[in-house]
Amino acid sequence: AKCVIKLILNVAEVINNDKDTNKLLKVVFIPNYNVRLAQYIIPGADVSQHLSTCGMEASGTSNMKFAMNGSLILATLDGATAEILDEVGEKNMFVFGTRAANADAVRALQHQGNAQHIDPRFHNVLTRIRAGDFGPPQEYEAALSKLSTEQDDYLLGADFGSYLEAQARLDRTFRDEEEWTRMAMLNCAGMGKFSSDATVAKYAQQIWNIQPASSSASR
Repeated sequence: AKCVIKLILNVAEVINNDKDTNKLLKVVFIPNYNVRLAQYIIPGADVSQHLSTCGMEASGTSNMKFAMNGSLILATLDGATAEILDEVGEKNMFVFGTRAANADAVRALQHQGNAQHIDPRFHNVLTRIRAGDFGPPQEYEAALSKLSTEQDDYLLGADFGSYLEAQARLDRTFRDEEEWTRMAMLNCAGMGKFSSDATVAKYAQQIWNIQPASSSASR
């Protein structure tokens, strides 16, 4: 994890000092993320990205918080993202990546060294890192070794092209203010199922087997 954070910071240094783009794009790493910071970040976000590998990690409830606040979701179809999709529909999200049902088959191909499905742009990213464009490449050797086709169990290479295509769809949609607003409103409206009240009531009924107290009992 420290290696990845180091890479993020070095990529940020390159992007943020590029005179051609730094007025349009910034990379910021926020340390010590907590609830207080979330209270500012979540309501102010236009997009929430959830990049877990289907079947290996569950996207947590943070994507629900973002959607409740009008943010659109770019994500793999994993964990809570799949539940949100059932409520708002895939056309109102930006879904990408290998589906859980196919992940093991793709992983098996990679273990055999089959890289035909890997997007060339992913190889270009690794080449740039190894060339030292983002700092001394030896600092990232541990991470780079895990991204070889045979060892890439999180399918970063396999999903990279799909991610870029989803990001391009998102960019096109963002330029259409009316469509973006429509999708954001539908995301907000579809989050009622995931409210705290509904969740507590479901736990009480299905797991704890308790009934709510009457108002007279609480006096």
